[in-house]
Amino acid sequence: MAPHLWATLGAFIGGLVIVIVLVWAVAMGIGVMRREPDRPTPSEQPHLPVTGAVHEISEMREPDEVHCDDGERLMPYELHAASTRRSQDQHRHRWAPGSSGSFGSGGPGRT
Repeated sequence: MAPHLWATLGAFIGGLVIVIVLVWAVAMGIGVMRREPDRPTPSEQPHLPVTGAVHEISEMREPDEVHCDDGERLMPYELHAASTRRSQDQHRHRWAPGSSGSFGSGGPGRT
């Protein structure tokens, strides 16, 4: 036989082996799925209490900036635990029509 026929036969046998392995893997996956318990029904899912979520707090936050007045670096013990603090103004700022678009929208922005 010519060398190109051996190469063709080798490629065919290699492809056949790959197909057999893939079919075997799918069959094994189907068998594993059949042995798993059924998915829970919607009635078995957890629900929020009638009073709403427990310990939920909604507040407006603002950056808690750290000022270095003397020009020296700050030490870790001088930093705050959180980078934000509760804002004095708890009014929620809403989007104003015509003031901006989404990032990259190509809109004129604030005019």
